[in-house]
Amino acid sequence: MAAGEIRLGKAGLNRPEARPKSRNEIRRHMADQRSDRELADLIVRGGDEEAFRALYRRHSPKVFQFVLRLLGGDVAEAEDVMQETWLRAARALGAFRWESAFSSWLSGIALNRVRELARKKRRSLVQVDGDWEMAVGPSDAGRRIDLERALALLPPGFRTVLVLHDVEGFTHREIGERLGITDGTSKSQLHGARRAVRRIMSLGAETA
Repeated sequence: MAAGEIRLGKAGLNRPEARPKSRNEIRRHMADQRSDRELADLIVRGGDEEAFRALYRRHSPKVFQFVLRLLGGDVAEAEDVMQETWLRAARALGAFRWESAFSSWLSGIALNRVRELARKKRRSLVQVDGDWEMAVGPSDAGRRIDLERALALLPPGFRTVLVLHDVEGFTHREIGERLGITDGTSKSQLHGARRAVRRIMSLGAETA
């Protein structure tokens, strides 16, 4: 039997679930079974497109959710960040030393892109306006607020640290290194963020 050929008996062909898979389906299945490092090696050595698509399918949902939260739910901006994140990852893949998980490395690239976007638009991911008040916006009146909406209502300085620490599991030291702030500032922002989320959600519950 030739390489890659699939042989089925007549009985098997009569069952819909036993129909031969297309070559593309087989390649996709094989790629999905490989580790991140195996896929990366295929991409670096030969520009394997199916390997890249497998990495993309595997990691994009989680990283997109991470970016979307950092950006306060702005889908258009999150999509732009994701596109640039993967472009940068593809260019730098050969230099990745695998001292951390691929997902962590990819999230780091995404975070850097979010920071660049914030600087371009003169936003701050770490500062909290002293005049900021924990309040529910008019569009939220009369309905219960979930955690995702509460995150979107936070000022970036609170939201960024809360997402990095409580959702992504970064330590205060790691957050400080990535955002250029002290451990103490990270802890203070997290405390304020948690308090603000509780207040926002309680206000939402009161108006529901």
